[in-house]
Amino acid sequence: MKAIVVHEFGDASQLSYEDVPLPEPKPGELRVKIAASGINFADIYGRRGWYPSPRPFVLGIEFAGTVDQVGAGVTEFHLGDRVATASGSSGYAEYGLAPAMRTARLPDEVTFEQGAALLEQGLTAHYLAVSTYPLKAGDTALVHAAAGGVGQILVQIAKMRAATVIATVSTEQKAQIARGLGADEVILYSQQDFEAETKRLTGGKGVDVVYDSVGKDTFEKSLNCLKPRGLMALYGQSSGKVEPMDPQILNRKGSLFLTRPTLGSYIQTREEFLWRAEDLFIWTASGALKVRVDKTYPLAQTAAGQTYMEERRTLGKVLLVP
Repeated sequence: MKAIVVHEFGDASQLSYEDVPLPEPKPGELRVKIAASGINFADIYGRRGWYPSPRPFVLGIEFAGTVDQVGAGVTEFHLGDRVATASGSSGYAEYGLAPAMRTARLPDEVTFEQGAALLEQGLTAHYLAVSTYPLKAGDTALVHAAAGGVGQILVQIAKMRAATVIATVSTEQKAQIARGLGADEVILYSQQDFEAETKRLTGGKGVDVVYDSVGKDTFEKSLNCLKPRGLMALYGQSSGKVEPMDPQILNRKGSLFLTRPTLGSYIQTREEFLWRAEDLFIWTASGALKVRVDKTYPLAQTAAGQTYMEERRTLGKVLLVP
């Protein structure tokens, strides 16, 4: 099969389009004929070597398609089932492997493209808004990168939970997307100081929670946007790694909470995974949740797709199609 292989860590030029053997499912796994795969920052971090893996390896954790082969011990899935996962391997390929425990059946009303666009970022948005800081009516959330993949879903779930959303984006085009998804206020951080604007919009009180996937460029000011005992959820680092900090800073800024969550910790059981995934599918099928696919690239052009994301130009999900 064709696949994208990383032989050496580095920039997008290290992505090699080549022939590799079909992967064989281990016990508890499914082999999936991939219809669409999602590009995620986790893949980019893996390519850079931030999540070290033995090389060579095939990138890709999120994909949707049909079950092609069932590993030993798997009884819940059968050949031909329409499925999606955000915990797979070899997703940048024509066939990938998916752990049955973290794979969901796609309802007929949800397309393969929606399935591949939804789980990694949708599950992330779900745990952030429902579990990391369970939003409720009266809460105010600052959502960075609100026109990105996670950001768009996070804004929508926050509004479902009756929270007030202050969104940050870089361009007027992205601002229109955020407003269209329900953001109450939108800050163009390329033109305005988001810290000053957030304080102005909250009458100097600050927000209950900041959802920050940007990292280095926004971290300190994000902490400054919080009200006393507010929570900062740093769930990504698209601008680079945050420098080590003295925990006393949290004390001085108002007894703040800081967490660095990751998806795996929020889908530790089959039941928790299905709860979050099925919420997303139900909302998508009903039209309550809109999943925006920004660009689709053929597998051979994966480097272009990752570069597009690294330049932070995305207006939604970026997909690969074998």
